[in-house]
Amino acid sequence: MRTVTVVGASLSGLYAARELRAQGFDGRLVIVGDEPHRPYDRPPLSKDFLTGRCGEDRLALSDAEESAELDAEWLLGSRARGLDLRDRTVLLNNGRTVSSDGVVIATGASARRLPGPERAGVHTLRTLDDARALRAELTTGPRRVVVIGGGFVGSETASSCAGLGHDVTIVEAAPLPLVPQLGPEMATLCAALHRRGGVDLVTGTGVAALRGTLTVTGVELSDGRLLPADVVIVGIGATPNTGWLAGSTLALHDGVLCDDGCVTALPQVVAVGDVARVGGTRAEHWTSATEQPRIAVRNLLVGHTVETCRPLPYFWSDQYGARIQFAGRRLDTDTVRIAEGTVTDGAPGEDGFLALYEREGRTAAVLSVDRPRPFIRARRELARYADAMEAAAP
Repeated sequence: MRTVTVVGASLSGLYAARELRAQGFDGRLVIVGDEPHRPYDRPPLSKDFLTGRCGEDRLALSDAEESAELDAEWLLGSRARGLDLRDRTVLLNNGRTVSSDGVVIATGASARRLPGPERAGVHTLRTLDDARALRAELTTGPRRVVVIGGGFVGSETASSCAGLGHDVTIVEAAPLPLVPQLGPEMATLCAALHRRGGVDLVTGTGVAALRGTLTVTGVELSDGRLLPADVVIVGIGATPNTGWLAGSTLALHDGVLCDDGCVTALPQVVAVGDVARVGGTRAEHWTSATEQPRIAVRNLLVGHTVETCRPLPYFWSDQYGARIQFAGRRLDTDTVRIAEGTVTDGAPGEDGFLALYEREGRTAAVLSVDRPRPFIRARRELARYADAMEAAAP
């Protein structure tokens, strides 16, 4: 290969570029990014950046020295609008084209928005520009904040807003936040963190409409209640950025469909990160974005799938001064028990807890709230067992 184009100046895109050089590719490397920024770390946007504890300089994922080592051609502020698979040409919105021998799709995902007209005071939190706008609004004095969606981004943002002294309410359509990830029993315990942080939690009802003409004034719920609001933060998930691939003949279904090695139906095109559906699963987690590129790049350079990836799922979230960590694959039929720590009145104790999800006499997943060391041990044991099972598979 003489030219490889990475479409997406994202975390996974940067890791793919690093892997290309590390695995011996010394040709032309082009990195296309629709934002004007070099790759930056997104997890702090809802936490330390939003609260002002860190500046933009600490978000950067690479420095000038690494940029020189990568020797890449950066096309920032350029949105991909198409991919011609006949000659693997990436079409850009400014009319430019980039012909490549190999393509890495790392375009990530975009925050879902509520339908209806745009109003001042309504925010999503996915990009640096989103975080800049929200942070500026939160520093103008006490505000009534309504967060729509109690997932990771919504919960972390609510925690940050509460820490800044705002009056915060979370609206979650499900019976509890994080039920799909944690199951009802553990989701109940983690939901108690919101109450401990002084945040109101409204569950089991959706949003009917936003009130206000030019500026948001409230959130009307499906059950008829009206929540006054000066700021509304919409955290209802993300949609993979695949629109630019329409008409490319690549298989798309909630992401770019890939085999277990991140390879699409065309061996010269691979996908990584939030946009990739690898082996039937699309995982919007930091670990997937950093682990998939090594395998994807190896398969891309070889020209077919020689290595697959099925890492143990892992995610973490920082809320109200507590760190939630989860690893493994949970089923609804698993039994859950508290292995360490305490639970008091349906809430984590001050020393946190470690919970094990058990199935057929073995631990299938582990959840920790402020128990980092035992969690690391349990996660390592899970990974060793998963590796052994994969090695033993026919």
